[in-house]
Amino acid sequence: MKIDLHTHILPKEWPDLRQRYGYGDWVQLDHSCEGRCANMMKGDKFFRKVEPNCWSLEDRISEMDATNVDVQVLSTVPVMFSYSAKPEDTLDLCEILNNDLAESVKKYPDRFVGLGTLPMQAPELAVKELIRCKKELGFNGVQIGSHVNDWNLDAQELRPIFAAAEEHGVSIFVHPWDMEMGGRMSKYWLPWLVGMPSETSAAICCMTMGGVFEQFPKLKVCFAHGGGAFPFTVGRVEHGYNVRPDLCATECKKSPRQFLGKFYTDALVHDPKALQLLVDVIGQDRVICGSDYPFPLGEHHPGKLIQESDFPEEIKTKLLVDNACEFLGLDKSKFERKS
Repeated sequence: MKIDLHTHILPKEWPDLRQRYGYGDWVQLDHSCEGRCANMMKGDKFFRKVEPNCWSLEDRISEMDATNVDVQVLSTVPVMFSYSAKPEDTLDLCEILNNDLAESVKKYPDRFVGLGTLPMQAPELAVKELIRCKKELGFNGVQIGSHVNDWNLDAQELRPIFAAAEEHGVSIFVHPWDMEMGGRMSKYWLPWLVGMPSETSAAICCMTMGGVFEQFPKLKVCFAHGGGAFPFTVGRVEHGYNVRPDLCATECKKSPRQFLGKFYTDALVHDPKALQLLVDVIGQDRVICGSDYPFPLGEHHPGKLIQESDFPEEIKTKLLVDNACEFLGLDKSKFERKS
């Protein structure tokens, strides 16, 4: 079996959000281009071209079968988070996205699992939508950004969301987003190649040194893209914590290294040596197959790096299936297909 934790999906269409809310450069899909592709537009500006596999379940299943992926865990595209909008409007959009996602899972329950999205800038609304995702839509997890406007993930304002997630058994997948795009970062795709790993590393540092994992020991959190730069720089982070406790140990008296084994990452690192390091640092029970499907920076054959690694079969099975089931509380037998 192979479960892909990190995949993104959009509805084929949704209401005109600028018209619906009366302001803003909201993301829309423009299906007027040639072929079956669509243009993602932010207001009047082109953002990205997407293929039909970004919304078509049948296209996804065909490509899953071609790469032997049994299950995809679906989450929205991070540009849809919309944390800077009015809270009630972001909540409305979250409901649109989450309801559509639930219908996709309902249509193919043996192939898809859902992660909801939340209006994180309004914690009370986020808690309500988190509970709805769990109790009404059947999602065991949600996806959130690596920060929420000016709040890092250690912000006290966000603690009620983490408390609700722990209480209701909702796992959290942290995805980098809203990177610096201009100035020195404007060339060479640096926001995606450099900014995203930095965002993820910052999120891990904030949740460890900020005491989030200490306060919520049963909270399940997975960080995208192999934990970004953190697995390679954890020694530097720990050293900084030890030599400048006046700056680093202000919120938590445990070193960040002491939380290794308490959180998960996906395995999206694109390099066999990096994968070995990741498993050594994060732990063989805490790394999960994830491809970033269907986008070009993802692993185009999900799980291939794991399958071609030198890990024993027992560890490969953990990375490809078992750790995802543990993270999301899934019954593996539900997804086993008879050949």
